[in-house]
Order: sequence, then structure tokens, then C-alpha cells
Amino acid sequence: MLEKQNKKECILSLVSALIVVLCTCSGVVMNLTTLQDVNFDHMGIQTFCMFTVLSNILVAVGMSLVIPYTIDGLRKHYFHLPNWLIAFLLAGATAVTLTFLVSLFILAPFKGFVLIFSGSRFFLHGVCPILSLIAFSFFISDHYVSYPECMLSLIPVFIYAGVYYILAVLIGEENGGWNDFYGFATYVPVWIPAVLILPVTFGISASLRYFHNRSFMKMREVTVEDEYSEDYLKSEIIYLAKQNAAEDQPHSDIVIPRRFIKFLIENTDSDKTERDACIMYLNQFLDNTKF
Repeated sequence: MLEKQNKKECILSLVSALIVVLCTCSGVVMNLTTLQDVNFDHMGIQTFCMFTVLSNILVAVGMSLVIPYTIDGLRKHYFHLPNWLIAFLLAGATAVTLTFLVSLFILAPFKGFVLIFSGSRFFLHGVCPILSLIAFSFFISDHYVSYPECMLSLIPVFIYAGVYYILAVLIGEENGGWNDFYGFATYVPVWIPAVLILPVTFGISASLRYFHNRSFMKMREVTVEDEYSEDYLKSEIIYLAKQNAAEDQPHSDIVIPRRFIKFLIENTDSDKTERDACIMYLNQFLDNTKF
């Protein structure tokens, strides 16, 4: 049933969001409280210079905004995120996926996989990026992502790349800027990462868009196959009313899941109005409630 599928996505999104937020906080706090590290010179407050940290904070902010919507979805039996939040999550997921790929294919071969994926880096290079891209691609799938939204996801990377180039390349550590801690200007000609960074980022964003939209279309296929009948509308409302009546506590308020009912009506060929469907829900709820 659609309501069960919606609830499943809601729970998975909630769990993913909580894990990402908690792991990001853990990783950042570990960096802040580690004042010296023989392998990494940007600890303490300097950790906020790292794209790794900033990208994880970005996606964690987005995931933290998901949590209230999941709680509301569980309460009202209808999980839905606004379009602006989906675009924000795409930007965050794109940034941390870039972090993960750079860590896996560039940093780890030079510094060692154990070093790159241990300590705080276990969370910031591994757990948070992987879980974020999985959640965005498969759990948070009620919105079709457009190519313009992919372009918006380039903004955080573009801003950081510009700041990094100015402070690490143009100014340099000897003049009060940053040292080239990623080595993009030290080990290769600076024009190579400058030319590749945005196309690679767009490729990541487009890939996330593909998997996200594929999940969205699969959900729509379920909608097309199962929902276009008045009988389905009735069965879904009856099921939802009986389930909520069974969970009802004495003297608690009766809450009609109007948004979910409206969603059902919009995706069926029934001629029932929203008012008719809400009355049907209320009658079924009262018939199955113990007073």
C-alpha cells in the first residue's frame, strides 16, 4: 500500500538524517579537540578551512532540516519535503560525494587508506558521505530534480575552489594565506584541477540526480499501477483510519491526515471531493474507536 511505502521512506529518511547529523557533529568535535596531528596540520579551529569539514556541515544542516518533516510525516501519515530542501540536499550530497571520491582515489593512495578513513575521518570521509548519497538517491524521492537544480549544486564547490585558489595559490602561506594542504597546486599544474573541478562536480550531481529521479519514477509507477481506481482510494482511507483508530489513546484529539488524503485524491480517477474523503475517514475512525 502507498501509505506503507510512504511510512517506510519516512522512517529510513529519519534514521539516515539522525546518523548523518550525529556523525558530523562527532567528527567536527574530534577535530576541534585535537590540537596537533602529525599527519594533518589543520586541526583545532583551523579544521574549518577544510572542504571535508565544510561539506559535511552543509549536508548535516540539510539533514537536520529533514528531521521535522519526517516526524510530521509519521504523525500525519504523509512524508513530503519542499522543493527548496531537495535542492539544498542535492548540493550537500554532491559536496560530500566529492569529498568521498577525493579521499578514496587521491588522498588514500598517497597517505594510506587506514589513515584517511580512521578517527574523525571515518565519519567525515566515509560514513556521512556514503549515507548521504544513499539517502538522497533512494529514500528522499518524492521530487523530480531538474538540471537547473544540478547547476545550483555547483555553487558551494565553486565558492570553496575560488577561496582556496586565492588563499593557497595567489596569497600563499608565507603571506598569511593557506598552505596547499590538498596539494592541487604543488603536485600538478594548477590549471588541471581548476579545469576539472566543476565538470567532475557536475558529473557527481548529475549521477545523484539520475538515481534520485529513478527512485522517484519507480514510486510514480507504483502510483500509476495501484492508485487509479476509486476502490483503491476507499481501501487506502479505510486502512489508514483503522490503523490510527487502533493506535488511538483515550481522550486524545482526532487528527485527520488531510494532506495525505488530498494526495490520494489527486492521484486517482475518483470523483470524490476532499471533504467527502475526510468524512469517510472520520466515520471509519469513529466506527473503529473504543469510547
